[in-house]
Amino acid sequence: MEVDEVVCLPRLSRVAVCGGTHGNEMSGIYLVKELLKARKKVMEDEEEKPVSVMLVLSNPRAVQQCRRYIDTDLNRCFTHATLSGPMSDTTPYEIIRSRELNTMLGPKGSPGAVDLVCDLHNTTANMGLCLISYSDCDWICLHIFRHLQASRDRSCTHMPDVPLRYIHFDVSNKESYSLDSVGKHGFAMEIGPQPHGVVRSNVYTAMKAGVQHMLDWVSFFNSGTVFFCFATRFVDVFTMVKRFDYPRDSETHDITAAVHPQLQDRDFCLLHPEDPLFQTFSGETLRYKGKEPLYPFFINECAYYEKGIALSLARKRRVMIPAIRVQTEQEEQSNEQRFTSEEEE
Repeated sequence: MEVDEVVCLPRLSRVAVCGGTHGNEMSGIYLVKELLKARKKVMEDEEEKPVSVMLVLSNPRAVQQCRRYIDTDLNRCFTHATLSGPMSDTTPYEIIRSRELNTMLGPKGSPGAVDLVCDLHNTTANMGLCLISYSDCDWICLHIFRHLQASRDRSCTHMPDVPLRYIHFDVSNKESYSLDSVGKHGFAMEIGPQPHGVVRSNVYTAMKAGVQHMLDWVSFFNSGTVFFCFATRFVDVFTMVKRFDYPRDSETHDITAAVHPQLQDRDFCLLHPEDPLFQTFSGETLRYKGKEPLYPFFINECAYYEKGIALSLARKRRVMIPAIRVQTEQEEQSNEQRFTSEEEE
């Protein structure tokens, strides 16, 4: 790719903002409910900004009961295999709901899928505001992230001064498992720390500002704004490379240690070989035995105890992002004709 090349991308006509994929992550639930109450104003905005915004409470039964899920984790139900598998009278509620959401927002991987899915989440880990994506070269998601960074750095905006990171899960589209993978573009907006079942004003405010700036960016993009790369062409991307479980008793499988005090709450602080990792309940320090320094995140996440995950580790690298603009109508028609010709062949 040439350094000064401007990449032309299709218009983002339909955007979905989803909350309550996990029914006890309260910021997204209350934000979607608030936006639904203000729907009339949102519709007025849409007349000025050429984008249709769908507001979705993803897991209404779990939201009603303030539980992460009813039968199984909804945010693991969007692989192609799960979406196309057999159904029966005993099919878990969340798998049924994933089919409904796939019909509403997808189908996944099809030309009819919504253009962008923003799925709202909270974490108990000290992670600030993160965008989590399956791609490290989705220029839409990366430019939205840069826009959030620029908005935070400008004192005249309402974006809170919160740490921002871009996390990349290196998983194929076929194996991608979360709701945001249903859209042509998508990411989870993960904000913490916040206990599950609780809403904290500062965390809610950060999420609300993040969603508003994201929607503003989409409107700017659709209006024909050319997005150059601000002061830098690079974004720091944290690619997840491994996960650690807690030490466990070989017979009972109970955990035998907690995250070490020197590591707790130090998400995205570089973990070096021989740094403290866990402290056993008898007081022994267990150290990180990896061969390279890596960045820990989702440290001691409450919801991951059942998944056997104490923390994840990422490798950081710099990704160069190109300038982008929306395709013109002529370019869109040309691409559609090319796509049709390829299908006929």
